[in-house]
Amino acid sequence: MLSSIASNALRLSAVVGSGAVRPASFRAAFFSSGSHDDFAPKRKVVEGADEALKMIQEHVDTNPIMLYMKGNPTVPMCGFSSQVVNVLKLEGVDFSSVNVLDYPDIREGVKKFSDWPTIPQLYVNGEFIGGCDIVLQMHESGELAELFKELREEEE
Repeated sequence: MLSSIASNALRLSAVVGSGAVRPASFRAAFFSSGSHDDFAPKRKVVEGADEALKMIQEHVDTNPIMLYMKGNPTVPMCGFSSQVVNVLKLEGVDFSSVNVLDYPDIREGVKKFSDWPTIPQLYVNGEFIGGCDIVLQMHESGELAELFKELREEEE
């Protein structure tokens, strides 16, 4: 017995293959958000290393917990980024993030900014904490929890 997903896929391929529905109209009808372009996500264009470094400094200064990662917290695109996101969730903190895959200049700039060659990179209160291994070690030792406790106390 086929799953409902497989059954629907077979049914749709038969309809599309028969010419009853043209593929372009099928995609437009079923895969379009129907939303106006004004509501689409907008990405800032970052041009050049200087602008990237300036933007990174602004991010780190204005966000108490800042993570530069591959992907986003909902859909990390690398195992190391995923591990750091999981640790931050376990610690129960809100954090900001930038998907460096969307911004090549920031991807390279953050490595220069921290003098650290890998991503993800975590910053707390403007201070570079480290990458995945360091964040995991700090979490396991309780040092990260203590850092976030101090941060919460400063915010109150």
